[in-house]
Amino acid sequence: MEPGGGNRVESPRTGAHVVLGGRRNWGVAPSAEPNPVFDIEVVSMGTTEVTLTWKNLDQAASEYRYVVHSGKEIKVITKQHINVTITDLEPGTYYVFFISPELKDGTQGSPKAVTVTTKPNPVSELQVTDVGIAEATLSWHSDNSTVATHMLLEGFEDETNSSSQVLLNISGLEPGFHKQLINACRMMMEHRFSGFKSHALSLFVLDWIHALRKNGSFTFPAGHVANFFTFPFSTDSSQVVNIQVEEVSDTEVKLAWENSDNSSSSYTYRIHVAADGHSFDQNSNNTYVAIRGLNSSTLYNFTVYPKRNQDPEGQPAFAQTYTAPHPVSDFRVQDFTTTSISLAWNSEASSFRILVQELTNHSLPRNETHQEKQLLVTGLTPGTPYCFEIFPQAPDGREGLSRKLVQTTEPSIVSDIEVVSVNTTAIHLKWQNRDNASLGYRYHLLVETDGSWVFNSTIGFLNETIGDLVPGTRYNVTIYPEVGNGTKGSPASKVVYTRPSPVSTINISSISTTEVTLSWQETDSASTGYTYLIILVEGGSVSPVSTSINQTLTVRNATITDLSPGTFYEVRIYSQVGEDALQGEPGHTSFCTDAASVAFLECNPVPKQSTLTLRWPCPPGMNNGFSLTVHSGEWSQEISLPPCNSTDVTDDFNVTHLNYSTAYSISLTTLSCGKKSFPIQNVSQTSITDPPPPDGLPNIFPISHNSLKVKFGKFEASHGPITAYAVILTTDGSGNKSSADFLKYTYDDFKKGTSKTYVTYLMSMKEERAASALSDVLKYEVIVGNESTTDGYYNGKLEPLSSYRACIAGFTNITFDSLHLINGTESYVSFSLYSDAVSLPQNPAVICGAVFGCIFGALVIVAVGGFIFWRRKRKDAKNSDVSFSQIKSKIIKVENFESYFKKQQADSNCGFAEEYEDLKLIGVNQPKFAAEIPENRGKNRYNNVLPYDISRVKLSIQTQVTDDYINANYMPGYYSKRDFIATQGPLPNTLKDFWRMVWEKNIYSIVMLTKCVEQGRTKCEEYWPSKQTQNYGDITVGIISEIILPEWTIRDFTVKNTSESHPLRQFHFTSWPDHGVPDTTDLLINFRYLVNDYMKQSPPESPVLVHCSAGVGRTGTFIAIDRLIHQMENENAVDVYGIVYDLRLHRPLMVQTEDQYVFLNQCVWDIIKSQKDSKADLIYQNTTAMTIYENLEPMTAFGKTNGYIA
Repeated sequence: MEPGGGNRVESPRTGAHVVLGGRRNWGVAPSAEPNPVFDIEVVSMGTTEVTLTWKNLDQAASEYRYVVHSGKEIKVITKQHINVTITDLEPGTYYVFFISPELKDGTQGSPKAVTVTTKPNPVSELQVTDVGIAEATLSWHSDNSTVATHMLLEGFEDETNSSSQVLLNISGLEPGFHKQLINACRMMMEHRFSGFKSHALSLFVLDWIHALRKNGSFTFPAGHVANFFTFPFSTDSSQVVNIQVEEVSDTEVKLAWENSDNSSSSYTYRIHVAADGHSFDQNSNNTYVAIRGLNSSTLYNFTVYPKRNQDPEGQPAFAQTYTAPHPVSDFRVQDFTTTSISLAWNSEASSFRILVQELTNHSLPRNETHQEKQLLVTGLTPGTPYCFEIFPQAPDGREGLSRKLVQTTEPSIVSDIEVVSVNTTAIHLKWQNRDNASLGYRYHLLVETDGSWVFNSTIGFLNETIGDLVPGTRYNVTIYPEVGNGTKGSPASKVVYTRPSPVSTINISSISTTEVTLSWQETDSASTGYTYLIILVEGGSVSPVSTSINQTLTVRNATITDLSPGTFYEVRIYSQVGEDALQGEPGHTSFCTDAASVAFLECNPVPKQSTLTLRWPCPPGMNNGFSLTVHSGEWSQEISLPPCNSTDVTDDFNVTHLNYSTAYSISLTTLSCGKKSFPIQNVSQTSITDPPPPDGLPNIFPISHNSLKVKFGKFEASHGPITAYAVILTTDGSGNKSSADFLKYTYDDFKKGTSKTYVTYLMSMKEERAASALSDVLKYEVIVGNESTTDGYYNGKLEPLSSYRACIAGFTNITFDSLHLINGTESYVSFSLYSDAVSLPQNPAVICGAVFGCIFGALVIVAVGGFIFWRRKRKDAKNSDVSFSQIKSKIIKVENFESYFKKQQADSNCGFAEEYEDLKLIGVNQPKFAAEIPENRGKNRYNNVLPYDISRVKLSIQTQVTDDYINANYMPGYYSKRDFIATQGPLPNTLKDFWRMVWEKNIYSIVMLTKCVEQGRTKCEEYWPSKQTQNYGDITVGIISEIILPEWTIRDFTVKNTSESHPLRQFHFTSWPDHGVPDTTDLLINFRYLVNDYMKQSPPESPVLVHCSAGVGRTGTFIAIDRLIHQMENENAVDVYGIVYDLRLHRPLMVQTEDQYVFLNQCVWDIIKSQKDSKADLIYQNTTAMTIYENLEPMTAFGKTNGYIA
């Protein structure tokens, strides 16, 4: 029915219960505002409960919570559901439910609303309380106190008097139009009611009843007429429909609606406004109205009643809305950081939406929904401006007018403040800022010291130089980043110092062997806070730095101890300031510590030599050698000795050409770059030796037929005091001089015929008897044949008619064996020449047989003479079979060498072959004990090439006594006994020993004369690193460069032990076959000059290490060539034989083959010829190793092969 249609009444009620469906699952809340729900549907509705469903397509929707509320009374929070059942509602009541998705952190999405009216309860206890002829009274009970009830009662009777009822709807009436209602009751006379159905109708029409009381009883009249009657009535005014809330502000609501009546222009409207227990009416002549003077954020119910003229009011239309909240007030920034801004405001609203918009890149804004009146917005970008717009929200989500503010986040604090450079008056700083917006930053730089600002400036760069500062002063640097709008970030600070000025006037007040006292001046005003670092660098500019001594002080003087004696030190004193000890430029000076004395000085005489052997340990520290003073009486000699370089080494030195048996005072002073050491003194006496043989002969003459007298002079005592004389007689007419072998023969041996020579008398100088009236020339006389006995010797009678010669033996030291006979081996003795022979007369007792005796004696003499002649000839023949080479040198002048060379070269080098043969046995009997120790045998490459003990190189002992062994010998050069070290090619197990020798013996150059592999056999280990640095025990070797040429290769290395290092060059000659010689002499001669040039640049005490495979053949040849060239240059003479002889005394088999010996002579001859031919430039080339090796290419100058004409 158009008028009087259904009506809705809203009645809020508390205590509702909600039954939730779906599953329970809590998830992780998304960081952005969730999207609102949509497609809200009422699934079912009863009198007291409603079931709602909705949709949300967010990916994290299953993690959301959903807030369902109706005004302020019903609020339900669901978890992970898309439906909800709300129970305990009021029947027949109008509800508005708002559904908002919510994150775990409380961030809510925009709410969406749905309106629901619960079904009313049916009436109960309906009954007829009174029935009359023309009326009936009905009563019922209803719980729907808020529902407008429209009751239509229709009744009829049919032919069968059925009690069923039929409801008839009367429609098609116009609002407010007068109609007639025909109400008839069927009578028995059907024909009187034509046009009607054959049954009677009874119709009752009742009006709407509004606002019935709960549990109230109501009655209404019902009329019943038996006859037709008519009465006029009018329907209500047309109902208002489609009412809309068009505009809402915090104090005004504008409504609009529709009226379908054609005559709606004659309508007026009463708007009933109700909220919070108060209400008022407002009229309007239009289908819209603006209702003003409302309260903000308040829920208002609007009921619009239509009325036409004087007709009753029509059915009302209903609308409900919240007024918008007032805009927030005092919208402000409470605090802000680099990534967050804290906002606060005042408002009566209960929730707010904040729109956050970054202003620099115009990215999509983000929404924040909040219930509190302050908000911390996080996740922002440093140094970036943001616009914040806040919308207050009514409970239904309606938003009021917004307020805006703009705030820039702090720029990030600068980082990595670094002092790029600093001097005494300026500091150059740089820093970093990694903000995305940092390109637009400026930086406020403040520099302060002692409460005063010395620099205050704003710059647009990430670096700045601050000048005009004070040396050694502490400055506090503060840097604020600043955005263009003036927003400053937090400050970053750094304490920096300017460098102190260098110290001045360094004084050295005292120096000893291990201490020095220093003092200095400082002029800076800030120097009271300085500390001082003293660095003493040992070595100076010439020698490599070996060590440094650091000491930090707070005063301006220092005594530095534990220094190394005799050492040059460079002093660097640094002023330091600040916690990091910033240093200024150093003050410089230098000094040398005093030389240290040697710990002891041993002086030992050498038996039978006029030599004293001195022995002392190398003193600690450095030294420039030693000054040795030897004096005796008025005689004195000062000798300069070379330095030593290791305290583990004991130096030996022989003082030669002294007097025998003489006391000498020895004084040894250590020399250094500083003061000399205190001299260490000792007194020693030289040894005695065999006395010098006298020049004169003893005089003998017979004094009887069986005795004679011997007169002789004193032996010279220059070799020691004469302690005894022995008179020796011989009947042997051969030989001019006696020997120690005859000292063991006595008179008895003579009589037995064992020896023709014997000692007849022994005179001790304790029993010296001077001949009367004799001069010193014939000071002593002895009677031979007086049958006296001295020690083990009997002075027996002589044989008459025998011929005797006498010899005198003089002793400086005489020893006896167990038979009291002279030990000729241990005694120091020399002999005079034999005297002339003297014959004794005949015994007077046998004078009668003189004639016979004479004849017989003559025959005997002839026989003896013939026998002696035969023996001598036989002995000479024997001696000719054995060659005893005592020749040690064959010096030949350069101008005579050509004839010598051609002579020796004749007959296929026959002369050279004889010389070489004489050298074969030189030195072979010298001991080689160290090489033969079982632990050392494995360190020898060849069993027949073992180093002599007398000249072997000794390494430092590490853990075992045998650690000092290596198969190497010191070899004499032209200038020194230790110019070279000859060694074998290293074995795999001796590589560490090899490099230890290089380091300990201070070797700067190595000459290698072999390939590592020759004819398929390993001749030498490759003992050097080819690419990367390699460790050999404590020694580290790194290759610097390698230059490979056809005939040789040059390699440069760095050799390092802990912190010390020095350069090393290897000269590798690759054109020399084993046991052979190079193709031409000029190759080796040029190679020698190349090595010699580099040797001149090495320290003078550094030997050259030379090796091939065994370290004898090629090695000896190279060393001999070097000595020969020096000899020619300095002496204009050569001695090939003597040099090889000398080398073989130091290491066996030096110059191993005859070909190599001939090759040496050929080299000498080629050099001499080149000088004669004015071709010296072909030999003496400038092959200085310090050039770029432009002259290292070998040259062919002589066109010969192996010394012979090709």
